[in-house]
Amino acid sequence: MTTVNVYLNFNGNCEKAFNFYQSVLGGEFTYKGKFGEMPPQEGMPPLADADKDKIMHISLPISKETVLMGSDTLEAFGPKSVVGNNFSISINTDSTQEADRLFKKLSEGGKVIMAMEKTFWGAYFGMLTDKFEINWMINVDLEEGH
Repeated sequence: MTTVNVYLNFNGNCEKAFNFYQSVLGGEFTYKGKFGEMPPQEGMPPLADADKDKIMHISLPISKETVLMGSDTLEAFGPKSVVGNNFSISINTDSTQEADRLFKKLSEGGKVIMAMEKTFWGAYFGMLTDKFEINWMINVDLEEGH
């Protein structure tokens, strides 16, 4: 099943914002990871100490089908979050083939931010901005061993 969710970006106050959303919407975080927990990335400079406690990814289920997700933005990983680019539409699908198809079609005439690739968190993932300047994330949760 393919699902669509909203992914929010913040400039250092993601955890505070999500604690607020949780107080309003209820539920429990299914994941909360900080940049300091991330393994070193090839070609990326070391993280500044001030960035290590910022949120790399957080998930708050709202219903069976809907998850509110977010992260803080870091200069090393892209532009600062401003109104207009502070969210993405996140598509989660069941197969790498479908992810590749969606990514290819959505990125036509747009800009690839991160090509589809296997990630350290166990997913096949990519990011793009389409030709209408809408940000998209495509994700497939991989089974262990893939």
